[in-house]
Amino acid sequence: MIYGNIILTVKDEGDIAEIRSLLSEQRRQSLLEPGCERFEVYQSQADAKVFILVERWASQQALDDHRLAKAYNEIYKPKVLPRVDRVPHLCTLVE
Repeated sequence: MIYGNIILTVKDEGDIAEIRSLLSEQRRQSLLEPGCERFEVYQSQADAKVFILVERWASQQALDDHRLAKAYNEIYKPKVLPRVDRVPHLCTLVE
């Protein structure tokens, strides 16, 4: 199981609404991918520029395949990443 928590901070406040919409569509598409067990997008109540992606993938292969899929290559990489600062955290679940 691969767990990812990614913190995105929008660089220009004027982009917040569009980034929110793009992340919503990325979420919708990613959830349809094989091996995607969780893909949630949160927007901070304390700072509207901050979004947190919470992902769970069945395997490293599922995550690798995600990075080749439409949601990543047509939405996230070209339209979101240039407009945000990104801090990824691949995690291990503590039980």
